[in-house]
Amino acid sequence: MERGLGGPQAGSSALHLVDGVALLRPDEQVFAAMLAGWEAQQLARNLAASTVEKRLGAVRAFAVHADTFPWMWQPQMLDEWLGDLRGVRGLSRSTVRNYAGAIGAFCRYLLAPAYGWAARCEQQFGSHPVQVCHEWNTAVHVQDVEAEPVRRAFTVAELQALFDYADDQVAQARAAGRKGWLALFRDATLFKVAYSYGLRRREVAMLDLADFGTNPHAGEFGDFGVCRVRFGKAMRGSAPKPRSVLTVWPWTVEVLDQWIGELRPLMPTAAESKALWPSERAGRITLSTINRRLAAYRTALDLPAGLDFHSLRRSYVTHLIEDGWDPLFVQQQVGHEHASTTAIYTCVSSDFRTRTLRTALDAIMRAAIETGGARP
Repeated sequence: MERGLGGPQAGSSALHLVDGVALLRPDEQVFAAMLAGWEAQQLARNLAASTVEKRLGAVRAFAVHADTFPWMWQPQMLDEWLGDLRGVRGLSRSTVRNYAGAIGAFCRYLLAPAYGWAARCEQQFGSHPVQVCHEWNTAVHVQDVEAEPVRRAFTVAELQALFDYADDQVAQARAAGRKGWLALFRDATLFKVAYSYGLRRREVAMLDLADFGTNPHAGEFGDFGVCRVRFGKAMRGSAPKPRSVLTVWPWTVEVLDQWIGELRPLMPTAAESKALWPSERAGRITLSTINRRLAAYRTALDLPAGLDFHSLRRSYVTHLIEDGWDPLFVQQQVGHEHASTTAIYTCVSSDFRTRTLRTALDAIMRAAIETGGARP
């Protein structure tokens, strides 16, 4: 067996099973050791714990569906499972592809000679794992974004309706003397701030009070000229990617100033929490709370199901482009490495396209008149 510095590699069978020791339930114990070894190997690669847990969950789910252990898996078992996920359970294309990717990665791990699992299985069971994921039974990731077509940006009218409804819920709850009005105010402000800076759900949830600062080139925004995002979307195997997002709309300052200066101090946990959005019982709002609130408002307004929290980010990109902001500036604001990704997020309205066409046609007509109708 190959060894790294000082002993076996992370995830090797020698670290999780002792040679010469009889196993009471060999099938279950070897499978559990495989999962533990793969977990260690992935963590050694700096993959996020949440990513590792999702992959382990996919492997366990496939094992249950196949009703057998990895050294007995066959490609047709994967075919049946993926077909069930897509055709019966209705999972999205990207989810099914991610599940298949997890199974393929697990099989590659088991087959790598450095970890010794194939030899261990051959010795213990007279069989060894094989790769069950191939180009003919798994989907290929061919597009930058695989979101369903129903996912889109809010129109300006829809966005205004969402913000107005959120504010109305605060006013009604406060007038009725209900305790939850502060949480409603917090969530209404959170939605506006997420849109104001084009933030993802986790990015906005993880903001602290200290994450805002001045922009020396835009003094009119005061203490809220820049938002420092510390938990940006990470590249595979790396830490969260930080970025700074500049404030572009004056109303954002008013919203933040009112929340931080007047309302946030009234939250029960505000004194102990550094979070911008403290919860009523813990230090920070949860992602599930954000999801539930937006879903409830969307249902009440009879908005399409395709308008999710990420639609606020799509709207930010779309509305800036429609208002004539430089595409490179927008790309840097949302933290996209490639302009093509920002272009995918841009869902310009028909009004914008009509205005663009009208501007181009008017320019052609003016040029024709100035040149006496001569064609180039």
